Amino acid sequence: MAKSKNYSQKENRYRIKITKNGPYLVSGGAPLSEQSMCVDTEEQCHGWKEGKKYPAPKNYALCRCGHSQNKPFCDGSHLKVKFDGTEKADRSPYLEQAGAINGPGLKLTDAENFCAGARFCHRAGGVWKLTEESGNPDARQKAIEEACDCPSGRLVIWDQNGKAIEPDLKPSIGLVKDTQTGKMGPLWVRGGIPVESADGTTYEVRNRITLCRCGKSAHKPFCDGRHSK
Repeated sequence: MAKSKNYSQKENRYRIKITKNGPYLVSGGAPLSEQSMCVDTEEQCHGWKEGKKYPAPKNYALCRCGHSQNKPFCDGSHLKVKFDGTEKADRSPYLEQAGAINGPGLKLTDAENFCAGARFCHRAGGVWKLTEESGNPDARQKAIEEACDCPSGRLVIWDQNGKAIEPDLKPSIGLVKDTQTGKMGPLWVRGGIPVESADGTTYEVRNRITLCRCGKSAHKPFCDGRHSK
């Protein structure tokens, strides 16, 4: 695991531009691959496995409405279905949206609005309980694993020095595959790739976020887990 980085000061050759009622335009040739949620022997989500890698030309468009016949790429279906892609997400910084739990060995911040329903936080009693028990080395390790497996960045774990403990994610885009439900999930944007709104505003740049690609989220552009319902 790597410590947190100040992505607001980091140059990144990749970028995602949200178009009004249309696709995500990816520039710079960001790597694109399927990312499957792993399930352990107790039927709990635990870890990730990379799958199919897609060609990543310098510029490409990813479906945002959920109706493309050429997923994950856009085929213009948003025009046929008159897709409403209005962005309604809270644009305030993550820490302004998050609550906090202080444990004996770790601190957990939790911004529920970012939840993509990936369920990594349920194992061994849940990340909240594990944080409260983080004076125990085993509980501490499990809490770190669960928070770092969270693709949306809803959950962030912090050490006793106030430093975020973050997975070391290279700039790339993952196509989430939920092996338990058989559903295709959101776009997992990793490694601090900037995402620009249709109105030109850049969202807070973070190590991990999830963008809706089923077209149903009430918190566009972010995923809210409705793809699994």
